[in-house]
Amino acid sequence: MSRVPETAAMSVRRRKLSAISLVLLLFAVASAATGQVLLKHGMTSATESAERTNSSLVIKAITSPWVLLGLFVFAISAVAWLATLSKLPLSIAYPFNALGYLAILTASTLILHERTNIWTWVGTAFVAGGLVIVVLTKPASPPPGGDATADEPVAASSVAPQR
Repeated sequence: MSRVPETAAMSVRRRKLSAISLVLLLFAVASAATGQVLLKHGMTSATESAERTNSSLVIKAITSPWVLLGLFVFAISAVAWLATLSKLPLSIAYPFNALGYLAILTASTLILHERTNIWTWVGTAFVAGGLVIVVLTKPASPPPGGDATADEPVAASSVAPQR
């Protein structure tokens, strides 16, 4: 019985969450959240400055050190995200963005002094709980010789199809 050659897609689907992949993924999520907080702070400052001096918000924004730093950090997060996607399936990596929601909500409250309510925190806790479920569950394998159904996650099989 011959083996089916492994495709690049099968190789990526098989990869597990290693310590290095986890660190890269968490860095991508944390830097994206940090970039968003920096951008919000910069745009708040630019808006106040534009209104106070009756000048262009666009000019204030593109010359704001906070906006420029936010864009730079966000660009770094994009590169880290691309590296993450080269190592992990999207179905594993993407749910980690739930941590970004939690980080942004926390930073919005503590750093930006935005008001939040209990339902925002409850909803965020549900999203974070979903992340835990995704991380702790193992994808189902298709039955031998069969295809995965629409309800099952796709997993690579090393069994050659019967002829």
